[in-house]
Amino acid sequence: MKVRRVLSRLGGDVPRLDGEVALATVVSTTVLVLTDYHTFAATTAGHVVTYAGIPLLIILLLRRDPRDYGVRLGDWRAGLALVAVGIAVTAPVVWFLGTRNASMHGYYAGNLGGSAAALVGRDFFELAAWEFFFRGWLLSVYVRRFGADGIWLQAVPFAFAHLGKPEIETLSTIFGGFAFGWVAWRTRSFLYPALIHWFLASFVVLVASGVFG
Repeated sequence: MKVRRVLSRLGGDVPRLDGEVALATVVSTTVLVLTDYHTFAATTAGHVVTYAGIPLLIILLLRRDPRDYGVRLGDWRAGLALVAVGIAVTAPVVWFLGTRNASMHGYYAGNLGGSAAALVGRDFFELAAWEFFFRGWLLSVYVRRFGADGIWLQAVPFAFAHLGKPEIETLSTIFGGFAFGWVAWRTRSFLYPALIHWFLASFVVLVASGVFG
């Protein structure tokens, strides 16, 4: 209380901040910055620890229920239907970009890194961690505080996480991030956007590498 009185005298009204929103914003931004400057998240294990382990540890330390952060099946009927629709709508677009767009083809053609099966397996764990980070943890924190507008808020750091990738992809992620967020919000689970994201990430590499091209 004394701190608030001192701050109030110095700068007028002191905003009442939501501690969990502040923590999620600071930690998520720090994670994204550090992973851009360092290589500790470059491996699949690094992705899982960084993007899934850190937020899960925070949730447990705060004594919250992980199910409130999308760690559940949720509305699986709607989820599977949305996954099917998402794949059907995006597959032709991804195929076109992976084969006809020079920047997308050039960026992803060399990312196979072994067998197609190894790529798909690696992408599953990495994208599941990413989706828990954005559509499990951040989305849940922001929606609790800001309502449905939180769907847009979590899409912003998601878009910035794509800087360095082809421009057309990065520009699309603010809308793609919203779409993934809406699926998670609708189903109350990060699993279903993770399945769509997993398909997109694997399919574009396979197409660009000539497996389906």
